[in-house]
Amino acid sequence: MKTLTLAAFAALTPMAALAHDGMHINDAYVRSTNPKVGAVFLQLENHRQVPCTLKSVSTAAAERAELHTHLEEDGVMKMGAIEGGIPVEAGQSHDLARGGDHIMLLGLTEPLNDGDSLTLTLDFGDCGTEEADAVVDNQRAEGAGAPAAPAEDPHANH
Repeated sequence: MKTLTLAAFAALTPMAALAHDGMHINDAYVRSTNPKVGAVFLQLENHRQVPCTLKSVSTAAAERAELHTHLEEDGVMKMGAIEGGIPVEAGQSHDLARGGDHIMLLGLTEPLNDGDSLTLTLDFGDCGTEEADAVVDNQRAEGAGAPAAPAEDPHANH
């Protein structure tokens, strides 16, 4: 009877209901060559029918996780916190990449070594939360899924 019930449920459930309709986090990795700070890079992919905004990030691996970006001021690239979050339009993606938007991990609870993994909780406000695992990859070459960082990038060694 259970087999028949499950088969009937599967036949009556639309395939769209089984598809992921939230936020996807792709290709998350961390660089950390300093025992106190690290930077997370990833791709946000919005599978919802409404815009979603990454409001905050948390992890047990750091005292604080902040949304940061790089801005050019007087010909010099400077890093600063992002106010209001990182918006991702419906059906679109947004890269958090070296030399651009990224997540800073401040006050690491312990040094991160290549191959370590940490769990991130990304808060998208009304769009909910998503968890993602990010692997520490200090050897990852620039351009491997992310644009190259400017020469003045203070995170080039993260």
